Amino acid sequence: MRSFIITMFLLLVTGAVIAQQNYDASLIPKDLLPYASTVVRNSEESIEIKDLDNAVHHVKIAITVLNKNGDRDAHIVIEHDKSNIIKYIKGVIYNAFGKQTGKFSESDFEDESAASGESLFEDVRIKHYLPSITDYPYTIAYEYEERSKQTLNIDPWRPTNYMGKAVEKSSFTFSCRPDLNFRYQENNMPVKVSIGTNAQGLKTYTWQVSNLKALKYEPFSPYYKNYLSSVKFIPEKFVYYGINGSYNNWKDLGKWQYDNLVKSRQTLPSETIAHVIDITKDIADPKLKAKKIYEFMQGKTHYISVQVGIGGYQPFLADEVDRQNYGDCKALVNYTQALLSAVNINSYYCIVKSGRDYKVSLQKDFASMDQADHVILCVPFKNDTTWADCTSQTIPFGYLGSFTDDRLVLACTPEGGKLLHTPKYSTLDNLKSRKAEFVINDDGELSGKMSTAFKGVDYEYRDELLNEPRTERYKMLQQIYPINNMDIESLDFKQDKSFNPVSTEDVKLHAREYATLTDGKYYFMLNAVNRLSEPPHQLRNRINDVYINRGYTDVDEITYTLPTGYHLEKVPLNEAIDKPFAKFTATMSLNGNKLTYKRKLQFMDGTYSKDTYQDLVDFYQSVIDADAYEVVLIKNN
Repeated sequence: MRSFIITMFLLLVTGAVIAQQNYDASLIPKDLLPYASTVVRNSEESIEIKDLDNAVHHVKIAITVLNKNGDRDAHIVIEHDKSNIIKYIKGVIYNAFGKQTGKFSESDFEDESAASGESLFEDVRIKHYLPSITDYPYTIAYEYEERSKQTLNIDPWRPTNYMGKAVEKSSFTFSCRPDLNFRYQENNMPVKVSIGTNAQGLKTYTWQVSNLKALKYEPFSPYYKNYLSSVKFIPEKFVYYGINGSYNNWKDLGKWQYDNLVKSRQTLPSETIAHVIDITKDIADPKLKAKKIYEFMQGKTHYISVQVGIGGYQPFLADEVDRQNYGDCKALVNYTQALLSAVNINSYYCIVKSGRDYKVSLQKDFASMDQADHVILCVPFKNDTTWADCTSQTIPFGYLGSFTDDRLVLACTPEGGKLLHTPKYSTLDNLKSRKAEFVINDDGELSGKMSTAFKGVDYEYRDELLNEPRTERYKMLQQIYPINNMDIESLDFKQDKSFNPVSTEDVKLHAREYATLTDGKYYFMLNAVNRLSEPPHQLRNRINDVYINRGYTDVDEITYTLPTGYHLEKVPLNEAIDKPFAKFTATMSLNGNKLTYKRKLQFMDGTYSKDTYQDLVDFYQSVIDADAYEVVLIKNN
């Protein structure tokens, strides 16, 4: 009888375990399926801070992948280095019916350097694994634990970190000793924290969410981290690669970085100091003197990413860069600071979140080390603060371009951190101005010359062509301009690297059969060189506001010399649209055999109501229609 009871108990327990792990895809609630490529069936994540140099991160998760787009969620990627050690990884694969079809362990993972293509070396490595499955849906369930010897950077919790991910159940628990103080930040969380004490006497902070629907991709949306749910923890005191520290604000954090990462790393060889003093001795203006030194640095060094030691946060010594002639962003900024200091010019080492698609500022009221990924230089002249990115051998001094413009950054100074704002390139600053003079002959061939000036962030618009051989430049330009059968006779680029830089492109070209002659009429596209081709797709029930990252202005003027003896068959193009987010005008006029086309398109950066989106789609379509205007010339009687 006792054996029977034990047997029945074990059967019940086993049945309960199986029921808990039933990953049959048909059991997913139907209201979680719209827009979803993956569904998190259950996720349990925890971080336990045992001490400032001892943190344990545990993840247990099961994800059902519904289609090929969801494979990225099945790709397990775990970073590790000498301060972040993986203790174990294990997992199981299930088919659509929840039947186990395979399992994996740490030995199945590839272990690679995290170095990018332009990195010389990085001591951070990644273990990653993606199951080779093409039958959808399937479920991957895995568990791993990682121990960290640092508490400066603590991974945030994001129940949904991608578009197209739905969540059945997910929980996160952060625990620490009662005497340790941590700040936390909730962002767009659907539930509030539950604070308590566990059986071990640790303070606990717990969040549990369920039935989160997948978000669909929406064009012109704000930065995704601004609207996805997340929780972030920041320590008051921490240990990082054996260095103790504490901070409550940006001033404290900037002071710690300066004292521990930057200070005392700017010693230069006496020969280099003598050289920079010599090359600037006849320059009185401090800004021009700094420009000369920046150009010396550009000519001497080249950028190579090196992420080694102290988490990749500390720059090379300045004398090492001077000797080796290379460095990453940190090292080259530190080296340039040392060069400027040699001629008594003060400068700031500034950390920034880089990126061209979104201008992401450091959060003014919530300091944390992980918000930045790049270092730039600030030179605070008396009446003119100037900025420089030290990683390029070509951009002008004082020019940041679209990579770090218009955002809050942290200057690390001896007095502490200072939040500063990088320059903004306005709608009028970001200018492409083009003039063309074309001839269309009796056979419909187009020929002529075209000159384009690029200003503001558009200054770098043709940089990718500059280092290419002539034949490649021609091929690339043929892809840029929508002129069929275009042959380039000559091409010239010039770059004015003054404090208001301008790139100029001069092209001489011809294109056979540009105009078509049919039944005594000529047909040709009025806008030969700068056309919008596709509007944003239609959306119903938009959720996010409309975000235009950067304003710009395009101005085009084309003069066509036409075959004599023809007149326009239809009404000339005359379009004008004025919206809060954009403006567009396009006109044409025929005087004798001279046809003049003028086009101006402007977008204004900013965040607009989600109700604006349909107006934006309609605006694009109107511009596309105007850009597709076809001239029809008919023979005079």
